[in-house]
Amino acid sequence: MPVMPRNLTEERSWLMTASLMVLAAVAGAFALAYTRPVMVPFVLAVFVFYLVSPIAGFLEGRARLPRWASVVITFLLVAAFLGLLGLLIATSARGLLDSAPIYREKLVNLAQRIFALLDRYNINLGQENFLESLRQLPVGRIVGGAVGTVFGLVTNGFLVLIFVIFLLIGRRPDAVKTGLYKEMDEKIRSFIVMKFIISAVTGTLVGSILALFGLELALVFGVLAFLLNFIPSVGSVIATLLPIPVALVQFDSLWFVVIVIALPGAVQVIIGNAIEPKVMGEGLDLSPITILLALVFWGLLWGVVGMLLATPITAVARIVLARFEMTRPIAELMAGRFTRSTGAASPLVSRG
Repeated sequence: MPVMPRNLTEERSWLMTASLMVLAAVAGAFALAYTRPVMVPFVLAVFVFYLVSPIAGFLEGRARLPRWASVVITFLLVAAFLGLLGLLIATSARGLLDSAPIYREKLVNLAQRIFALLDRYNINLGQENFLESLRQLPVGRIVGGAVGTVFGLVTNGFLVLIFVIFLLIGRRPDAVKTGLYKEMDEKIRSFIVMKFIISAVTGTLVGSILALFGLELALVFGVLAFLLNFIPSVGSVIATLLPIPVALVQFDSLWFVVIVIALPGAVQVIIGNAIEPKVMGEGLDLSPITILLALVFWGLLWGVVGMLLATPITAVARIVLARFEMTRPIAELMAGRFTRSTGAASPLVSRG
């Protein structure tokens, strides 16, 4: 059937809008990458602000403290949390670096036992070269780099705290939120608060289980489980697999290694697949493929911090896009719906 002029006009209009959005997205990505040193602390500050603003509201409302007092107390709580986290990472990193030669020797012994089995069956995979590389492995440099990435999140804390102070001073608890801002505020606040609580429970359980079995760096792995739980799907898998090298080196029994991996993994599965969906409810209305692409995109732009914040940032973009008629189909695609809920044909679908 020939395309009607009106349909052709609508398709051209939508194509122009889509093209402009692609150009704007590319330009925005370059701008975000260029302003990363400032934007990353600012976005983290907004994230922290959503967590601590209920505390400031309680101090002003229920405790009837003046604005300056509530801001100071909330600021001290945030500073104490960041300082404690930095101290924990620094202490654990120092202990791990001091024990690096011992870990390397244990790792060599473990590799020798595995290669002895291969030699028994006359399997040559270049064992000698691998062992020599393992003996020269710069464990300290590797550990320092990994810890430095996590510690970098904390060292940005000073700038984050400055932004948090100004956000707390500028908050207007009596202001009535309506429309687009109200929807974004409610969904993002609910997601961040609930995700923080669930992640804290997950990190506490994982760290406690690992400490119960005497795994070294159990507290560090608990903190990492807390942080990685903000990364959907991928984060819980990484948090479960991270203790494997330390467990293999520390424990002689394979059963201990299996238990150290299986029990925290069970905690991640139960909380992530049973408890979290019921607590979070509808959530941010993003499809799994959208979340995965968002993790890749924001990870390329802002690294680990971008992956932590990818979900709420993408949810805000979806809410904004859903407010406009021309971009609503894109918001529906981000939610995993390929047709409009009203039953009207989408511009993405040919009308024949």
